[in-house]
Amino acid sequence: MHFRRRALIALGGLILISFGCSSKDSIEYPQTKQVDHTDTYHGVAVADPYRWLEQDVRESPEVAQWVEAQNKVTFAYLESIPQREAIQKKLTALWDFEKYAGFRKAGGRYIYLRNDGLQNQYVLYAKNSLDAEPRVLLDPNQWSADGTVALGEAYFSDDGKHATYSVAEAGSDWQTFRVMEVESGKVLSDEIKWAKFTGASWTKDGLGFFYGRFEEPTQGAAF
Repeated sequence: MHFRRRALIALGGLILISFGCSSKDSIEYPQTKQVDHTDTYHGVAVADPYRWLEQDVRESPEVAQWVEAQNKVTFAYLESIPQREAIQKKLTALWDFEKYAGFRKAGGRYIYLRNDGLQNQYVLYAKNSLDAEPRVLLDPNQWSADGTVALGEAYFSDDGKHATYSVAEAGSDWQTFRVMEVESGKVLSDEIKWAKFTGASWTKDGLGFFYGRFEEPTQGAAF
C-alpha cells in the first residue's frame, strides 16, 4: 500500500514536471454566459444554463465565437509545452507506415483501402488481378481542403459494374449516397441525401440497391 502511494505521488510529480505546470501558471478562460433555461423531466425541474451552446456553430455566430475564444486559450497553452514538438515528431514517425484494410472482391476486381502512412484518410483502390497495377477509385483526401469531407463505406454490385458510397461532412451523422461506374470511374448524377445509420444492399441483377433514409428535415433543423 505504501509503495503504491509513493508510486502515485512520484507519477503525479512527473506529470506536473513534464507539462511545465507551476503555481505561477494561470489560465484565464473566456467568460461563458448563462441563460435562464429549465427542462422538466418526470416532474423534476433541471436547470440547463448552457443550453445555448448546443446550437451548431454553422448556425450560431455566437457559439462560433465562443469556440474560437476557447480554442485560442487551449492552443496557446498546448503550444507552450516544451515537450510537445518532440512528442509530435515521435508519434509521426510511429504512424508513418503503409496500411491496408477492407479487402474484398467484386466482379472479378480486387477492392481495398490503402494509406501511404500519413494520409488523413484511406484511399479506395481497385485491381483487375493480383499482379495488376492498382487504380484509384475514390480519394477522399481530395474532396476538401480542410479534410472534413469523409468517405463512409462503399458497396459494390455483384457484377462489379457499379458502386454506391456514402459521404459525410464535418463529422455529421448525415450521409449522402452517390453512385459510380467502376470501370470508368464516372460518378453518376444519382444522389441520395438525408441518410444516416444505414448501409446499401445491391439487388442481384445490379439494377438498384436498397437503403434507408429520413424525411428531409425542415429548414434550420438539420443539425
